[in-house]
Amino acid sequence: MRCGEKCFTIHIDNNGVKEAALINARTPAEARKKFRKEFGKEKEIISVRGKGSVRL
Repeated sequence: MRCGEKCFTIHIDNNGVKEAALINARTPAEARKKFRKEFGKEKEIISVRGKGSVRL
């Protein structure tokens, strides 16, 4: 994990089924990029919400 990262909740529509995923990133835009890289571009992202800073 990098300095300044937060946990973002990404709500997606997966073939009519609404799901959520947690992604660690610095910005909402970076969270979208990480999600698309990991899960593919075919899943439609509905929203990205910040959950605050992640603490270990």
